[in-house]
Amino acid sequence: MSLVDAIVRYEATLRFAAFGALLLLLAVAERCWPARGDARPAPRQLSNLALVVIDTALLRLAFPLLVVAFSIRLQAQGGGLFGLLEWPLWLEIGLTLLLLDAAIYWQHRLLHRVPPLWRLHRVHHSDLAFDVTTGVRFHPFEIALSMGIKLGLVALLGPHPLAVVLFELLLSAASLFTHADFALPARIEGAVRALVVTPSMHRIHHSLRREETDSNYGFLLSLWDRVFRSYRAQPAEPERRMPIGLPPWRDSRALGLVALLLQPFRAAPAPAAGLSPLSNREDLPHA
Repeated sequence: MSLVDAIVRYEATLRFAAFGALLLLLAVAERCWPARGDARPAPRQLSNLALVVIDTALLRLAFPLLVVAFSIRLQAQGGGLFGLLEWPLWLEIGLTLLLLDAAIYWQHRLLHRVPPLWRLHRVHHSDLAFDVTTGVRFHPFEIALSMGIKLGLVALLGPHPLAVVLFELLLSAASLFTHADFALPARIEGAVRALVVTPSMHRIHHSLRREETDSNYGFLLSLWDRVFRSYRAQPAEPERRMPIGLPPWRDSRALGLVALLLQPFRAAPAPAAGLSPLSNREDLPHA
């Protein structure tokens, strides 16, 4: 069995091990070098971690084939755009990663723009703090929607399964890394951010201010925010003091696991006292 075949065959085990190892590593890093101190133990972290368990269970139940298994079947049938072409594996992998990351960027923008989708996505943004567990805080219906979109893209492109495995690994790792409560040293932040999204760049996206929430949509590559003019270099307030979350959802007692699962089906409450309702209009399209 070749290395490529082994990676594809054992992708579930590989992804689980990589996810667990990176989650643990980042949890330690944000406790040792905190940017804000949001990683202190709190009930919200248990709710966030419970969501990833529910999300995984839903995907297994709702989809006969997940994205890697689907790509294996598609390749055997020679389907998709890439199935019609003969080119080196490295080129196909590179194009797949680039195209899927661009698709995730635009998916993210649509989640902010279409009201029903925003109701799903605001579960992620209603976290009152910012740490590595925020990177797994997604409503199950948003995760199912994202899987459906990825399946459609794989059907269209027909990429090699190895490319799909690598993308899933990178997507999972990027979600954890960009939400971790630490900041890279200033001397290397700019160089890293020129290529990939950093925690300091993505933290702006979780700002209480709407104009900052509607920026920095990228998950992996920072390229798309620059190309499509959604890049914001710095928040209005220093990131250590920048308020996180959404104006109407400020009561931590109303943000437990059950409340998060029901949140998309409930109207947003009035913003907390002292917060302008225009700073983040919950049930209207975002830019």
